[in-house]
Amino acid sequence: MGEKRSNHTVYNVNYHFVWCPKYRHAILEPIEDTLEVSFRDVCDEYGYEILSLQISPDHVHLFLSAHPKHAPSEIVRTVKSITAREMWEQHEPFLEEYLWGDGFWEESYYVGTAGGVSTDTIEQYIERTEHV
Repeated sequence: MGEKRSNHTVYNVNYHFVWCPKYRHAILEPIEDTLEVSFRDVCDEYGYEILSLQISPDHVHLFLSAHPKHAPSEIVRTVKSITAREMWEQHEPFLEEYLWGDGFWEESYYVGTAGGVSTDTIEQYIERTEHV
């Protein structure tokens, strides 16, 4: 983790996002593998670098680096909407047992900035707060 460069920018912008599935149902463990692939595909497509991804049964921690042209709200909206659509496409019979409508993720989320914090520090923080 460190400074990145584009044509006219040198930056080190890192975000820690946390969000839950609708109603905080513990539904992510059975679909964890396909959900992780979906996260990685979306981030690759949009140029977000995943520094750490932890999928718990009832919430997700995503620590990533992004160009400063991307607002945190844009990042989380993009990642949540695409992964939700893909999970419904791939796991509809399973998800119908817990969710209804088109919802998958809660609308709310947490975002924190972590410009100079290491991935290890974020992962230790996640481990300490896992049961909150």
